[in-house]
Amino acid sequence: MTTSAPELRLELLPDEYAMSRLDAGSAIPEWALKGPLWSVTSTVEELSIVCLARQVPPNTRRSSDWRAFRVAGQLDFSVTGILLAIATPLAQAKISIFAVSTFDTDYVLVPLAQLENAAAALRAAGHEVQA
Repeated sequence: MTTSAPELRLELLPDEYAMSRLDAGSAIPEWALKGPLWSVTSTVEELSIVCLARQVPPNTRRSSDWRAFRVAGQLDFSVTGILLAIATPLAQAKISIFAVSTFDTDYVLVPLAQLENAAAALRAAGHEVQA
């Protein structure tokens, strides 16, 4: 049985973001805890940080120049396929993503150099993209 992917409203956040990697067990740095979107994930292998690119110190291992789309509204946990509905058209357009989920919604980051192509692919998939 096939179900159609949900049509979503995506809002483009105005800033550039970076993903950073620190060693496992590192203290969470103060620079990581500021801005409209930041996320810290700790595993036994690493401390991973998503935050505004301009806040990451120069010698920190990172991937910079990413932009973030926010799924508008508060998502219900019973709704399935949200990230799939975003990831599939982006994968078909050969655009890498980095996803961050919160209790209320999802954020999908795409490389800045592919932002226009990402927005076009999402619109072609039936999503509303607000830039």
